[in-house]
Amino acid sequence: MAKPGKVGLERVMNASRYSYQGLRAQWRYEAAFRQEVWLFLIAVPLALWLGDTALEKALMIFSVGLVLVVETINSSIEAVVDRISDEKHELSGRAKDLGSAAVMLSLGLAGVVWLFLLFN
Repeated sequence: MAKPGKVGLERVMNASRYSYQGLRAQWRYEAAFRQEVWLFLIAVPLALWLGDTALEKALMIFSVGLVLVVETINSSIEAVVDRISDEKHELSGRAKDLGSAAVMLSLGLAGVVWLFLLFN
């Protein structure tokens, strides 16, 4: 059953505000995210210049944009783990390591996409 709360345009406006707050926090507290934003800002014009078709350009941009999405999810996992406890625990470490692995995999996939499209 749905939670009672805001509906319609008011809900959309609140959701947008929360998303903006999340992006601001991500920028402020996560150095890796800032580095990946710079990578994205460099990659977009390169993709537009180097991609031959609209699909190639979209794949190149999407693959780097996906890194930002995965980094945001990783940061949220880390925040929740840190909120629960600051003591070292095997499962907390595993959760953080898995989030980090997801970021690494997304970076690797972006690299593979770019290599295939540039050297096709």
